Amino acid sequence: MARTGVLEETETETESDSSMVVAKAVEIKKQLERLVKAIVDEDDYRVETADEAIRALSSLKGLKLKKSLSFKPDGHGNLLDVPEDFRCPISGELMKDPVVLATGQTYDRPFIQRWLNEGNRTCPQTKEHGMELPKPVQDIDEEVVSNADRGYLNSLLQKMSSSLSDQKEAAKELRLLTKRSSPFRALFGESIETIPQLLSPLSPGQADTDPDLQEDLITTLLNLSIHDNNKRLVAEHPLVIPLLIESLISGTIQTKSNAAATFFTLAAIDSNKIIIGTSGALNPLIDLLDEGHPLAMKDVASAIFSLCSVLENKGRAINAGAVKVILQKIMDRVLVAELLAILAMLSSHQKAVQEMCELGTVSCLFGIIRESDCEHNKENCIAILYTICFADRTKLKEIKEEEMANGTVSRLARTGTSRAKRKASGILERLNKTGSITHTA
Repeated sequence: MARTGVLEETETETESDSSMVVAKAVEIKKQLERLVKAIVDEDDYRVETADEAIRALSSLKGLKLKKSLSFKPDGHGNLLDVPEDFRCPISGELMKDPVVLATGQTYDRPFIQRWLNEGNRTCPQTKEHGMELPKPVQDIDEEVVSNADRGYLNSLLQKMSSSLSDQKEAAKELRLLTKRSSPFRALFGESIETIPQLLSPLSPGQADTDPDLQEDLITTLLNLSIHDNNKRLVAEHPLVIPLLIESLISGTIQTKSNAAATFFTLAAIDSNKIIIGTSGALNPLIDLLDEGHPLAMKDVASAIFSLCSVLENKGRAINAGAVKVILQKIMDRVLVAELLAILAMLSSHQKAVQEMCELGTVSCLFGIIRESDCEHNKENCIAILYTICFADRTKLKEIKEEEMANGTVSRLARTGTSRAKRKASGILERLNKTGSITHTA
Protein backbone atom coordinates (compact mmCIF):
# COMPACT_ATOMS: atom_id res chain seq x y z
CA MET A 1 0.00 0.00 0.00
CA ALA A 2 1.27 3.47 -0.83
CA ARG A 3 1.98 6.00 1.89
CA THR A 4 -0.25 9.06 2.06
CA GLY A 5 2.90 11.15 1.73
CA VAL A 6 3.54 9.71 -1.72
CA LEU A 7 0.15 10.92 -2.87
CA GLU A 8 0.59 14.36 -1.38
CA GLU A 9 4.02 14.81 -2.91
CA THR A 10 2.49 14.66 -6.40
CA GLU A 11 0.68 17.89 -5.64
CA THR A 12 3.95 19.82 -5.18
CA GLU A 13 5.89 18.94 -8.29
CA THR A 14 7.12 21.92 -10.27
CA GLU A 15 7.29 22.37 -14.03
CA SER A 16 11.05 22.00 -13.99
CA ASP A 17 10.74 18.51 -12.54
CA SER A 18 8.87 17.03 -15.50
CA SER A 19 10.94 13.85 -15.52
CA MET A 20 10.21 13.31 -11.84
CA VAL A 21 6.51 13.88 -12.47
CA VAL A 22 6.51 11.23 -15.18
CA ALA A 23 8.31 8.81 -12.89
CA LYS A 24 5.87 9.58 -10.10
CA ALA A 25 2.95 8.93 -12.45
CA VAL A 26 4.36 5.52 -13.31
CA GLU A 27 4.77 4.74 -9.62
CA ILE A 28 1.21 5.78 -8.81
CA LYS A 29 -0.18 3.77 -11.73
CA LYS A 30 1.56 0.65 -10.44
CA GLN A 31 0.22 1.38 -6.98
CA LEU A 32 -3.27 1.89 -8.40
CA GLU A 33 -3.04 -1.37 -10.31
CA ARG A 34 -2.22 -3.23 -7.09
CA LEU A 35 -5.09 -1.56 -5.24
CA VAL A 36 -7.65 -2.31 -7.95
CA LYS A 37 -6.47 -5.93 -8.16
CA ALA A 38 -6.88 -6.29 -4.40
CA ILE A 39 -10.43 -4.88 -4.62
CA VAL A 40 -11.40 -7.13 -7.53
CA ASP A 41 -9.81 -10.33 -6.17
CA GLU A 42 -10.93 -10.05 -2.56
CA ASP A 43 -14.59 -10.58 -1.69
CA ASP A 44 -14.18 -8.69 1.59
CA TYR A 45 -11.70 -5.96 0.72
CA ARG A 46 -11.02 -3.19 3.23
CA VAL A 47 -12.72 0.20 2.86
CA GLU A 48 -9.29 1.78 3.34
CA THR A 49 -8.11 0.01 0.19
CA ALA A 50 -10.87 1.65 -1.84
CA ASP A 51 -10.06 5.04 -0.28
CA GLU A 52 -6.40 4.70 -1.20
CA ALA A 53 -7.35 3.74 -4.77
CA ILE A 54 -9.50 6.87 -5.05
CA ARG A 55 -6.69 9.06 -3.73
CA ALA A 56 -4.22 7.48 -6.12
CA LEU A 57 -6.54 8.03 -9.06
CA SER A 58 -7.08 11.64 -8.02
CA SER A 59 -3.35 12.22 -7.80
CA LEU A 60 -2.81 10.61 -11.19
CA LYS A 61 -5.43 12.90 -12.67
CA GLY A 62 -3.67 15.88 -11.14
CA LEU A 63 -0.41 14.86 -12.75
CA LYS A 64 -2.05 14.63 -16.14
CA LEU A 65 -3.18 18.20 -15.94
CA LYS A 66 0.17 19.64 -14.92
CA LYS A 67 1.46 22.30 -17.26
CA SER A 68 4.81 20.61 -17.31
CA LEU A 69 3.23 17.82 -19.38
CA SER A 70 1.56 20.02 -21.98
CA PHE A 71 2.94 20.80 -25.41
CA LYS A 72 4.75 23.96 -24.37
CA PRO A 73 8.40 24.91 -24.82
CA ASP A 74 10.68 24.13 -21.90
CA GLY A 75 13.33 26.55 -20.68
CA HIS A 76 15.55 25.64 -23.63
CA GLY A 77 12.91 26.13 -26.32
CA ASN A 78 12.26 22.41 -26.75
CA LEU A 79 8.80 20.83 -26.70
CA LEU A 80 8.22 18.65 -23.68
CA ASP A 81 7.31 15.06 -24.49
CA VAL A 82 3.86 13.98 -23.31
CA PRO A 83 3.64 10.28 -22.39
CA GLU A 84 1.09 8.37 -24.48
CA ASP A 85 -0.79 7.37 -21.33
CA PHE A 86 -1.65 11.03 -20.78
CA ARG A 87 -3.24 11.41 -24.20
CA CYS A 88 -6.83 10.47 -24.98
CA PRO A 89 -6.74 7.38 -27.23
CA ILE A 90 -9.60 8.86 -29.28
CA SER A 91 -8.46 12.46 -29.78
CA GLY A 92 -4.72 11.96 -29.39
CA GLU A 93 -4.63 15.13 -27.28
CA LEU A 94 -3.65 15.71 -23.66
CA MET A 95 -6.65 14.76 -21.53
CA LYS A 96 -8.36 17.61 -19.71
CA ASP A 97 -11.07 15.58 -17.95
CA PRO A 98 -9.91 11.94 -17.81
CA VAL A 99 -12.38 9.22 -16.85
CA VAL A 100 -11.69 5.54 -16.27
CA LEU A 101 -14.15 3.01 -17.72
CA ALA A 102 -14.98 -0.37 -16.26
CA THR A 103 -12.51 -1.86 -18.77
CA GLY A 104 -9.69 0.01 -17.04
CA GLN A 105 -9.03 2.29 -20.03
CA THR A 106 -8.82 6.07 -19.58
CA TYR A 107 -10.33 8.62 -21.99
CA ASP A 108 -11.01 12.34 -22.10
CA ARG A 109 -14.65 12.70 -21.03
CA PRO A 110 -16.01 14.76 -23.99
CA PHE A 111 -14.58 12.35 -26.54
CA ILE A 112 -15.61 9.07 -24.90
CA GLN A 113 -19.09 10.48 -24.34
CA ARG A 114 -19.26 11.47 -27.99
CA TRP A 115 -18.22 7.90 -28.87
CA LEU A 116 -21.04 6.53 -26.68
CA ASN A 117 -23.58 9.06 -27.93
CA GLU A 118 -22.95 7.82 -31.46
CA GLY A 119 -24.35 4.43 -30.42
CA ASN A 120 -21.10 2.56 -29.71
CA ARG A 121 -21.19 0.23 -26.72
CA THR A 122 -17.68 -1.19 -26.86
CA CYS A 123 -14.47 0.17 -25.42
CA PRO A 124 -12.52 1.72 -28.34
CA GLN A 125 -9.32 -0.02 -27.22
CA THR A 126 -10.34 -3.36 -25.69
CA LYS A 127 -13.51 -3.84 -27.79
CA GLU A 128 -15.26 -5.13 -24.67
CA HIS A 129 -19.04 -4.92 -24.67
CA GLY A 130 -21.48 -3.77 -22.01
CA MET A 131 -19.77 -0.44 -21.44
CA GLU A 132 -21.78 2.16 -19.50
CA LEU A 133 -21.58 5.92 -19.50
CA PRO A 134 -19.21 7.31 -16.88
CA LYS A 135 -22.11 9.53 -15.77
CA PRO A 136 -25.41 10.72 -17.32
CA VAL A 137 -24.69 12.60 -20.51
CA GLN A 138 -26.13 16.07 -20.11
CA ASP A 139 -25.03 19.32 -21.70
CA ILE A 140 -21.71 17.81 -22.74
CA ASP A 141 -22.23 17.69 -26.50
CA GLU A 142 -21.37 21.31 -27.09
CA GLU A 143 -17.84 20.68 -25.86
CA VAL A 144 -17.12 18.68 -28.99
CA VAL A 145 -19.05 20.76 -31.54
CA SER A 146 -16.74 23.03 -33.47
CA ASN A 147 -17.34 25.98 -35.74
CA ALA A 148 -16.16 23.73 -38.53
CA ASP A 149 -19.13 21.42 -37.78
CA ARG A 150 -21.51 24.37 -38.00
CA GLY A 151 -19.96 25.52 -41.22
CA TYR A 152 -20.21 22.05 -42.73
CA LEU A 153 -23.88 21.76 -41.76
CA ASN A 154 -24.63 25.12 -43.39
CA SER A 155 -22.85 24.07 -46.57
CA LEU A 156 -24.88 20.85 -46.75
CA LEU A 157 -28.16 22.68 -46.16
CA GLN A 158 -27.31 25.20 -48.88
CA LYS A 159 -27.00 22.32 -51.34
CA MET A 160 -30.69 21.56 -50.73
CA SER A 161 -31.54 24.50 -52.97
CA SER A 162 -29.05 23.43 -55.65
CA SER A 163 -29.16 20.75 -58.35
CA LEU A 164 -30.76 17.34 -57.80
CA SER A 165 -27.36 15.65 -57.72
CA ASP A 166 -26.17 18.11 -55.05
CA GLN A 167 -29.36 17.56 -53.07
CA LYS A 168 -28.95 13.78 -53.13
CA GLU A 169 -25.28 13.95 -52.18
CA ALA A 170 -26.00 16.32 -49.28
CA ALA A 171 -29.00 14.29 -48.11
CA LYS A 172 -26.95 11.11 -47.88
CA GLU A 173 -24.26 12.90 -45.93
CA LEU A 174 -26.81 14.44 -43.55
CA ARG A 175 -28.44 11.07 -43.02
CA LEU A 176 -25.07 9.58 -42.10
CA LEU A 177 -23.93 12.43 -39.85
CA THR A 178 -27.20 12.68 -37.92
CA LYS A 179 -27.13 8.93 -37.37
CA ARG A 180 -23.59 8.84 -36.03
CA SER A 181 -23.24 12.12 -34.17
CA SER A 182 -25.37 13.39 -31.32
CA PRO A 183 -23.62 16.79 -31.41
CA PHE A 184 -24.48 17.12 -35.09
CA ARG A 185 -28.13 16.36 -34.32
CA ALA A 186 -28.03 19.07 -31.67
CA LEU A 187 -26.78 21.63 -34.20
CA PHE A 188 -30.18 21.57 -35.94
CA GLY A 189 -31.73 23.11 -32.84
CA GLU A 190 -29.62 26.25 -33.12
CA SER A 191 -31.75 27.79 -35.87
CA ILE A 192 -35.41 27.63 -36.88
CA GLU A 193 -34.30 27.70 -40.51
CA THR A 194 -32.62 24.29 -40.52
CA ILE A 195 -35.79 22.18 -40.85
CA PRO A 196 -37.30 24.08 -43.82
CA GLN A 197 -33.89 24.07 -45.52
CA LEU A 198 -33.57 20.33 -45.00
CA LEU A 199 -37.03 19.57 -46.39
CA SER A 200 -37.05 22.09 -49.24
CA PRO A 201 -36.48 19.42 -51.95
CA LEU A 202 -39.69 17.57 -50.93
CA SER A 203 -42.71 19.23 -52.49
CA PRO A 204 -46.00 18.52 -50.67
CA GLY A 205 -48.00 16.02 -52.70
CA GLN A 206 -44.90 15.02 -54.68
CA ALA A 207 -42.50 13.96 -51.95
CA ASP A 208 -41.75 10.64 -53.67
CA THR A 209 -40.66 12.19 -56.97
CA ASP A 210 -37.19 10.90 -56.16
CA PRO A 211 -37.68 7.97 -53.76
CA ASP A 212 -34.01 7.80 -52.72
CA LEU A 213 -33.90 11.50 -51.85
CA GLN A 214 -37.17 11.18 -49.94
CA GLU A 215 -35.84 8.20 -47.98
CA ASP A 216 -32.64 10.00 -47.01
CA LEU A 217 -34.44 13.14 -45.84
CA ILE A 218 -37.15 11.30 -43.91
CA THR A 219 -34.47 9.19 -42.26
CA THR A 220 -32.58 12.35 -41.35
CA LEU A 221 -35.77 13.61 -39.68
CA LEU A 222 -35.90 10.35 -37.74
CA ASN A 223 -32.32 10.80 -36.60
CA LEU A 224 -32.97 14.39 -35.56
CA SER A 225 -36.06 13.42 -33.57
CA ILE A 226 -33.99 11.10 -31.38
CA HIS A 227 -32.37 14.17 -29.79
CA ASP A 228 -34.65 15.27 -26.93
CA ASN A 229 -34.20 18.97 -27.59
CA ASN A 230 -35.29 18.50 -31.21
CA LYS A 231 -38.60 16.74 -30.58
CA ARG A 232 -40.73 19.88 -30.33
CA LEU A 233 -38.72 21.67 -33.01
CA VAL A 234 -39.44 18.86 -35.47
CA ALA A 235 -43.07 18.10 -34.56
CA GLU A 236 -44.23 21.70 -34.39
CA HIS A 237 -42.84 22.75 -37.76
CA PRO A 238 -45.77 22.91 -40.22
CA LEU A 239 -43.87 21.07 -42.97
CA VAL A 240 -42.94 18.00 -40.99
CA ILE A 241 -46.13 16.13 -40.06
CA PRO A 242 -47.75 16.41 -43.54
CA LEU A 243 -44.55 15.12 -45.17
CA LEU A 244 -44.33 12.25 -42.69
CA ILE A 245 -47.96 11.31 -43.37
CA GLU A 246 -47.34 11.44 -47.11
CA SER A 247 -44.27 9.25 -46.62
CA LEU A 248 -46.35 6.64 -44.80
CA ILE A 249 -48.45 6.37 -47.95
CA SER A 250 -45.93 6.73 -50.77
CA GLY A 251 -42.25 5.96 -50.94
CA THR A 252 -39.96 2.99 -50.38
CA ILE A 253 -40.87 0.59 -47.61
CA GLN A 254 -37.84 1.87 -45.72
CA THR A 255 -39.19 5.41 -46.04
CA LYS A 256 -42.56 4.28 -44.71
CA SER A 257 -40.95 2.42 -41.82
CA ASN A 258 -38.74 5.38 -40.90
CA ALA A 259 -41.67 7.79 -41.09
CA ALA A 260 -43.52 5.57 -38.61
CA ALA A 261 -40.43 5.40 -36.41
CA THR A 262 -40.23 9.21 -36.48
CA PHE A 263 -43.80 9.45 -35.21
CA PHE A 264 -42.86 7.04 -32.43
CA THR A 265 -39.85 9.06 -31.28
CA LEU A 266 -41.71 12.37 -31.52
CA ALA A 267 -44.58 10.92 -29.47
CA ALA A 268 -42.30 10.71 -26.44
CA ILE A 269 -43.69 14.17 -25.61
CA ASP A 270 -47.40 14.31 -24.75
CA SER A 271 -47.99 17.60 -26.57
CA ASN A 272 -46.59 15.99 -29.72
CA LYS A 273 -49.01 13.08 -29.34
CA ILE A 274 -51.89 15.54 -29.62
CA ILE A 275 -50.36 17.32 -32.62
CA ILE A 276 -49.76 14.04 -34.44
CA GLY A 277 -53.18 12.62 -33.57
CA THR A 278 -55.00 15.77 -34.66
CA SER A 279 -53.13 15.74 -37.96
CA GLY A 280 -54.76 12.47 -39.02
CA ALA A 281 -51.58 10.38 -38.88
CA LEU A 282 -53.29 7.41 -37.21
CA ASN A 283 -55.26 6.54 -40.34
CA PRO A 284 -52.24 5.90 -42.58
CA LEU A 285 -50.42 4.23 -39.70
CA ILE A 286 -53.26 1.72 -39.30
CA ASP A 287 -53.44 1.25 -43.08
CA LEU A 288 -49.72 0.49 -43.10
CA LEU A 289 -50.22 -1.96 -40.24
CA ASP A 290 -52.96 -3.61 -42.27
CA GLU A 291 -50.58 -3.96 -45.24
CA GLY A 292 -48.42 -6.05 -42.97
CA HIS A 293 -44.98 -5.51 -44.49
CA PRO A 294 -42.51 -7.17 -42.09
CA LEU A 295 -39.99 -4.33 -42.33
CA ALA A 296 -42.49 -1.70 -41.20
CA MET A 297 -44.73 -3.57 -38.78
CA LYS A 298 -42.78 -3.08 -35.58
CA ASP A 299 -42.19 0.65 -36.10
CA VAL A 300 -45.85 1.15 -36.98
CA ALA A 301 -47.04 -0.78 -33.93
CA SER A 302 -44.69 1.20 -31.68
CA ALA A 303 -45.99 4.49 -33.07
CA ILE A 304 -49.64 3.49 -32.61
CA PHE A 305 -49.00 2.28 -29.07
CA SER A 306 -47.26 5.50 -28.05
CA LEU A 307 -49.87 7.76 -29.66
CA CYS A 308 -52.77 5.87 -28.06
CA SER A 309 -51.51 6.51 -24.56
CA VAL A 310 -53.64 9.70 -24.64
CA LEU A 311 -57.42 9.33 -24.59
CA GLU A 312 -58.16 11.47 -27.65
CA ASN A 313 -56.00 9.29 -29.86
CA LYS A 314 -57.63 6.07 -28.66
CA GLY A 315 -60.91 7.24 -30.16
CA ARG A 316 -59.17 8.30 -33.38
CA ALA A 317 -57.46 4.92 -33.72
CA ILE A 318 -60.70 3.02 -33.08
CA ASN A 319 -62.56 5.15 -35.64
CA ALA A 320 -59.77 4.41 -38.12
CA GLY A 321 -60.44 0.67 -37.80
CA ALA A 322 -57.61 -0.24 -35.41
CA VAL A 323 -59.48 -2.96 -33.51
CA LYS A 324 -60.35 -5.04 -36.57
CA VAL A 325 -56.88 -4.70 -38.10
CA ILE A 326 -55.05 -5.48 -34.87
CA LEU A 327 -57.26 -8.43 -33.98
CA GLN A 328 -56.80 -9.97 -37.44
CA LYS A 329 -53.02 -9.70 -37.14
CA ILE A 330 -53.15 -11.30 -33.69
CA MET A 331 -55.30 -14.15 -35.05
CA ASP A 332 -52.67 -14.61 -37.76
CA ARG A 333 -50.05 -14.68 -34.97
CA VAL A 334 -48.25 -11.63 -36.32
CA LEU A 335 -46.43 -9.35 -33.85
CA VAL A 336 -48.63 -10.74 -31.07
CA ALA A 337 -46.91 -9.17 -28.06
CA GLU A 338 -46.88 -5.63 -29.44
CA LEU A 339 -50.42 -5.77 -30.81
CA LEU A 340 -51.86 -7.31 -27.64
CA ALA A 341 -50.41 -4.36 -25.72
CA ILE A 342 -52.22 -1.94 -28.05
CA LEU A 343 -55.47 -3.92 -27.83
CA ALA A 344 -55.26 -3.92 -24.01
CA MET A 345 -54.78 -0.16 -24.09
CA LEU A 346 -57.76 0.35 -26.42
CA SER A 347 -59.97 -1.90 -24.27
CA SER A 348 -60.50 0.99 -21.88
CA HIS A 349 -62.67 2.57 -24.61
CA GLN A 350 -66.28 1.37 -24.76
CA LYS A 351 -66.48 1.34 -28.56
CA ALA A 352 -63.37 -0.82 -28.78
CA VAL A 353 -64.87 -3.38 -26.39
CA GLN A 354 -68.07 -3.50 -28.44
CA GLU A 355 -66.07 -4.21 -31.59
CA MET A 356 -64.01 -6.88 -29.82
CA CYS A 357 -67.18 -8.66 -28.74
CA GLU A 358 -68.41 -8.71 -32.32
CA LEU A 359 -65.14 -10.01 -33.79
CA GLY A 360 -64.55 -13.26 -31.90
CA THR A 361 -62.00 -11.82 -29.52
CA VAL A 362 -62.79 -14.08 -26.55
CA SER A 363 -61.87 -17.37 -28.23
CA CYS A 364 -58.78 -15.80 -29.81
CA LEU A 365 -57.48 -14.54 -26.46
CA PHE A 366 -58.10 -17.82 -24.67
CA GLY A 367 -56.22 -19.58 -27.46
CA ILE A 368 -53.20 -17.37 -26.90
CA ILE A 369 -53.31 -17.91 -23.13
CA ARG A 370 -53.32 -21.69 -23.62
CA GLU A 371 -50.52 -21.80 -26.19
CA SER A 372 -48.24 -18.95 -25.11
CA ASP A 373 -45.18 -19.17 -22.89
CA CYS A 374 -45.06 -15.38 -22.54
CA GLU A 375 -46.46 -14.25 -19.20
CA HIS A 376 -46.85 -10.68 -20.43
CA ASN A 377 -49.01 -11.84 -23.34
CA LYS A 378 -51.17 -13.88 -20.97
CA GLU A 379 -51.49 -10.87 -18.71
CA ASN A 380 -52.72 -8.63 -21.54
CA CYS A 381 -55.14 -11.31 -22.74
CA ILE A 382 -56.76 -11.78 -19.33
CA ALA A 383 -56.89 -8.01 -18.79
CA ILE A 384 -58.87 -7.60 -22.03
CA LEU A 385 -61.13 -10.53 -21.09
CA TYR A 386 -61.75 -8.94 -17.70
CA THR A 387 -62.98 -5.78 -19.40
CA ILE A 388 -65.15 -7.77 -21.81
CA CYS A 389 -66.80 -9.85 -19.09
CA PHE A 390 -67.87 -6.71 -17.23
CA ALA A 391 -68.96 -4.87 -20.37
CA ASP A 392 -70.96 -7.62 -22.11
CA ARG A 393 -72.84 -10.20 -20.05
CA THR A 394 -73.49 -12.29 -23.15
CA LYS A 395 -69.79 -13.25 -23.19
CA LEU A 396 -69.94 -14.79 -19.72
CA LYS A 397 -71.24 -18.06 -21.15
CA GLU A 398 -68.27 -18.39 -23.50
CA ILE A 399 -65.86 -17.56 -20.68
CA LYS A 400 -67.59 -20.11 -18.42
CA GLU A 401 -67.31 -22.82 -21.05
CA GLU A 402 -63.58 -22.18 -21.44
CA GLU A 403 -63.07 -22.30 -17.69
CA MET A 404 -65.07 -25.53 -17.30
CA ALA A 405 -63.25 -27.20 -20.18
CA ASN A 406 -59.67 -26.08 -19.55
CA GLY A 407 -59.51 -24.21 -16.21
CA THR A 408 -57.72 -21.40 -18.05
CA VAL A 409 -58.87 -18.54 -15.82
CA SER A 410 -58.34 -20.33 -12.50
CA ARG A 411 -54.87 -21.41 -13.63
CA LEU A 412 -53.90 -17.80 -14.27
CA ALA A 413 -55.42 -16.81 -10.92
CA ARG A 414 -52.89 -19.15 -9.31
CA THR A 415 -49.79 -18.88 -11.48
CA GLY A 416 -49.95 -15.65 -13.51
CA THR A 417 -48.25 -12.33 -12.93
CA SER A 418 -49.61 -10.24 -10.08
CA ARG A 419 -51.79 -8.25 -12.49
CA ALA A 420 -52.93 -11.41 -14.29
CA LYS A 421 -53.87 -12.98 -10.95
CA ARG A 422 -55.98 -9.94 -10.03
CA LYS A 423 -57.80 -9.89 -13.37
CA ALA A 424 -58.36 -13.65 -13.42
CA SER A 425 -59.67 -13.62 -9.84
CA GLY A 426 -61.99 -10.77 -10.78
CA ILE A 427 -63.40 -12.80 -13.67
CA LEU A 428 -63.96 -15.80 -11.41
CA GLU A 429 -65.74 -13.62 -8.85
CA ARG A 430 -67.92 -12.22 -11.63
CA LEU A 431 -68.80 -15.72 -12.80
CA ASN A 432 -69.61 -16.84 -9.26
CA LYS A 433 -71.81 -13.82 -8.55
CA THR A 434 -73.85 -14.41 -11.67
CA GLY A 435 -74.14 -18.11 -10.89
CA SER A 436 -72.34 -18.98 -14.08
CA ILE A 437 -69.73 -21.21 -12.48
CA THR A 438 -68.61 -22.71 -9.23
CA HIS A 439 -64.94 -21.83 -8.83
CA THR A 440 -62.73 -24.84 -8.28
CA ALA A 441 -59.05 -24.07 -7.80
